[in-house]
Amino acid sequence: MAIDFTKHLIARWADPETAHLRLLGQIGIEGLIIAGGPPSAAFAQAAAAAGIAVDSEAALSGAVTRGLWPGIRRPGRQINWENEVEASASTEPWIDSNLYLVPLERTLAGRRADPGIPVVAYRASPEAGLAADRSVPFETLELALIEARLQGGNYVLSVDPRYRAALLARNPQALAAWASLGRTAAWLRAHAGLFGLEAQPTLTALVEPGQRSAEIANLLYRRSASPRLALAAAPPPPDRKSGIELLVAASLQTVPEVVWGHAEAGATVVIDDPALVKPAWRRLKQEPDREFFALGAGRVVVYRRRAADPSEFALDMIDLIGHLRRTARVWNAPSAVVFSTTGPAPGEALLHVVNYGAPRKEEVQARINGRFTQATLLCPEAPAPISLKTGQRGLATEVFLP
Repeated sequence: MAIDFTKHLIARWADPETAHLRLLGQIGIEGLIIAGGPPSAAFAQAAAAAGIAVDSEAALSGAVTRGLWPGIRRPGRQINWENEVEASASTEPWIDSNLYLVPLERTLAGRRADPGIPVVAYRASPEAGLAADRSVPFETLELALIEARLQGGNYVLSVDPRYRAALLARNPQALAAWASLGRTAAWLRAHAGLFGLEAQPTLTALVEPGQRSAEIANLLYRRSASPRLALAAAPPPPDRKSGIELLVAASLQTVPEVVWGHAEAGATVVIDDPALVKPAWRRLKQEPDREFFALGAGRVVVYRRRAADPSEFALDMIDLIGHLRRTARVWNAPSAVVFSTTGPAPGEALLHVVNYGAPRKEEVQARINGRFTQATLLCPEAPAPISLKTGQRGLATEVFLP
């Protein structure tokens, strides 16, 4: 019996004992990666009888192992899951998110038509980017699974030693988080057809292998710019009907010539190499860090140097799109990250809202680009779909999430 990395709920577990199988079965674990040495023959036999496939860490050789442990933190401070400080004009929670990882890996590998999916397997450890002063709240393991599954990938659950010990000691908080993880895993499985769909093309970012390109993709997702990623070596062709309003071609080793066709067709193209400016372009305006040029029916925005702060750069991209045409947005939810995709049927769209902080006690205002007459809320906490009232706001549709 082999682990199916495309759909199994998989956990990484150390020092397995037959008595642990009941705990693992409670949340529907179907695959087990044994950390350290191989399991005993008795355990392997008992796991097979329980319907759980077992393998060694060597099976993860092709998995994505980079990633920040998801959750809320503030620079210089330890994470505080229970008492997160609300955002204000001068402060906001910093979210460590990996929503970009699966679409980036799929794009770089040219996997859009490949039935294989990216498997993410970073660990809850300093070696995987977890700050030494950060604790690992039990609930955040659920976030790691959500991030990968929403994007059409899978995550190998990295149960850190403290969480594992608390579970085996029947700690109530650990068991509650474990039960929530199982509920969410079942919900993700039941709605698998809604995940991994193509992002809306409004803001499309060209990517290539390398850290700079990855950080641009990361922060565009983190800032809820809701990007569609495309391979710089195989960029989308210019087309007025493509839906691309902003094409980001920054932090690339080589900017493909086809991007100028997108500007001529009416899009805004963003680059960060002043040497590419052509004499025929008409300068529209200058700012301290960038210049604007007219090209055909669109424009080219040229940054004077490589983006030093990808987070600020992502906010710039949202401003260039304009808040009235922004693909996805929420209010009253400072710890949420949102992105939108096409829906499973024509005329449908999906607005994904991932809350990295404490549960919200007030309604959350959400908006998605496009005019829709019906809206349905699906979430692990609700036993059935919830119909929401829609409101038209210019070119967008607005709902309130309970």
